[in-house]
Amino acid sequence: MGMYRTHNCAELRKTDVGKTVKLAGWIHSVRDHGGVIFIDLRDHYGLTQIVINPEKNFYQELDRWRLETVVSFEGAVVARTESTVNPRLETGEIEVVAETMEVLGEAEQIPFQVAKDDQAPEATRLRYRFLDLRRERLHKNILLRSRVIAEMRRYMTSIGFNEYQTPILTASSPEGARDYLVPSRLHPGKFYALPQAPQQFKQLLMVAGFDRYFQIAPCFRDEDARADRSPGEFYQLDVEMSFVTQDEIFEVIEGLFMDIFGKFSTKKFNSAPFPRIPYRESMRRFGSDKPDLRNPIEMIDVSKFFENSGFAAFAGVVAGGGVVRAMKAPKVAGKPRKFFDDMIKFAQANGAKGMGYIIWNGSEVKSPIVKFLTPEVVSGLHDFCKVEDGDALFFLADKEATVCKIGGAVIPELGRQLNLIDPNEFKVCWIVDFPMFELDEETNQIIFSHNPFSMPQGGMEALLNRDPLDILAYQYDIVCNGIELSSGAIRNHLPEVMYRAFEIAGYPRSVVDEKFGGMINAFKLGAPPHGGIAPGVDRTVMLLADEPNIREIIAFPFNQQAQDLMMNAPAEATIKQLRELHLQVVLPKKERDKQEKEQQQ
Repeated sequence: MGMYRTHNCAELRKTDVGKTVKLAGWIHSVRDHGGVIFIDLRDHYGLTQIVINPEKNFYQELDRWRLETVVSFEGAVVARTESTVNPRLETGEIEVVAETMEVLGEAEQIPFQVAKDDQAPEATRLRYRFLDLRRERLHKNILLRSRVIAEMRRYMTSIGFNEYQTPILTASSPEGARDYLVPSRLHPGKFYALPQAPQQFKQLLMVAGFDRYFQIAPCFRDEDARADRSPGEFYQLDVEMSFVTQDEIFEVIEGLFMDIFGKFSTKKFNSAPFPRIPYRESMRRFGSDKPDLRNPIEMIDVSKFFENSGFAAFAGVVAGGGVVRAMKAPKVAGKPRKFFDDMIKFAQANGAKGMGYIIWNGSEVKSPIVKFLTPEVVSGLHDFCKVEDGDALFFLADKEATVCKIGGAVIPELGRQLNLIDPNEFKVCWIVDFPMFELDEETNQIIFSHNPFSMPQGGMEALLNRDPLDILAYQYDIVCNGIELSSGAIRNHLPEVMYRAFEIAGYPRSVVDEKFGGMINAFKLGAPPHGGIAPGVDRTVMLLADEPNIREIIAFPFNQQAQDLMMNAPAEATIKQLRELHLQVVLPKKERDKQEKEQQQ
């Protein structure tokens, strides 16, 4: 190594005892044991304990050293006594007795602790993100991210894919989210857009004959933050293939995930082929197209038991075309009344008018609604839902879409409350057969439901002869533990089929030519059947790192307001910059009033 170190801080072992070494790093912690100072020195690789004896001429300088000061030490490697060996450290059998010391970068008072988690506010952590990243957990997360991306590249290359780069400055996209716009200096009044995804470019690469493409692609969307979505930018493993079916794409991605999760996690992982659940079945069973298959609770249609029952509230729903769905909660008979009341309040907070329940506890049946039901109905529900002793059924009744929405919130909450979800398991599935079209409830018009550029199942024949609301598309999502990792599709590469699909959704041929002319023109010059998918890198690493928030696996994330507190972005542009771009800033009235008030003060 160079002038600052001969070894890193995770490298020395008992076999190195007697060597004179030089180490450099950050002061992680300091302990005074009766005059002898022990320092844990930290670098990218790990920790080594440094021993400083009082007779050393630099000993008196210790009083002005602060944690996180960068120093180098030269000294001899010695073996620790048996009683002082630290089995938690790779270097725990040795220590270095310092002979010389050099301060390489002095630290001022740090705003929060690095060696331990002192629950610093997120704003402080993001403002000093470079310091936050020195913490062991975050440091490991970013290393994990790097290794996962490297393995993705290795795997994709090993099975015949090639990585190509697509433009960052491009035209506005039809992806659906808001674009980030970049004004053009050379073309006044016109704007580039940062890509929401390389969608059109990767399809054009297939038209150009490149066959198997991938890219670790940055994507930019001006959308609000969530726990599993970072505002501003994110990364995805963008994949596209020519002359493929949906099954062939699944085989590639299943192999990739088996490789990634096998290498970077010790949790249980369901083997390929992953379960395939049609979209409508997923909504019916789980109330969601992102089901967590670790949770055994599903919705069961029990409408037939209530259509002529004495429970008027549910009977009226069924008579009006609605549904009643049950959710079986196992072994809850011993729960206090508060548990059931809290679950009803939770359902109401998510849009339910109420939620009924029945508890079977030995020969006793307890329920606020059982008095309205005949013994035959209660017995029928018990047998139909395969209820066991101690179980309860929760009931939702409303329009089917409303029940699905509420059930999609209640099911995971029940799973959490009852500890039914195994944290040491990954369960992956495909959601398939998305509807091509849906009915807009406000306008009563047929619109695209998911991805307008997907190939309809049945092709032109389906578009010409079937009810549009019955047409399915070759669209698919891959979901892990209730988190959508990616959407994909077999693309519609036939111009006439595309024109017809857009016509059904209310767009004439002229609009398609105007908005998507580049793609249509390319397809008119010979396009292969092709399809793809784009698994999210950030969400995949978030799962592997077992982090609940996506910001914990991104080196320099925005906060929830899409701000970079460390670099002070976004920031105002100078008058000179605005003039060069032929722009004038017109603030909303609220912002103008705020600025005027600040100036007056």
